[in-house]
Amino acid sequence: MVIMEVHNDSAGWLVLWLEPLGEDRWLKPDETFHVRSDYDGDDAPFTVDRFENDDRAAGIANIAVWVNEGDSQVTDSSGTRLECGHQRPEEVTRKWNALLQQMRGDMASNPIPEGGPRRSFYVDRGHSVTDRSPIRRP
Repeated sequence: MVIMEVHNDSAGWLVLWLEPLGEDRWLKPDETFHVRSDYDGDDAPFTVDRFENDDRAAGIANIAVWVNEGDSQVTDSSGTRLECGHQRPEEVTRKWNALLQQMRGDMASNPIPEGGPRRSFYVDRGHSVTDRSPIRRP
């Protein structure tokens, strides 16, 4: 088993994104979480990316921990397992739920055509057919 410590040394929130699952856990200032992997190979069990986005202006920092192999879990300093959404602020949950509802409404009024999307499906939604940029979280 491999354990990596993630500590929030900032004055605001630090969001720990566990990838490739896309799960979020929120650390308060001076809080420490532990990412555990059962990986027992020769390669690095984790890859870490700290990234900046519009959240920084709101005092929220983001870090992505990619689990390269094996099962993983996140715990606090006492060993308690922390689930996705741990300590996520209520206003963030409301914002994300509103965006999800908007996306569902868009899909209901303009569903994916039977047999799969066609070029016009993306063009009608204002997306470039050749755009390969990653999907951004709300």
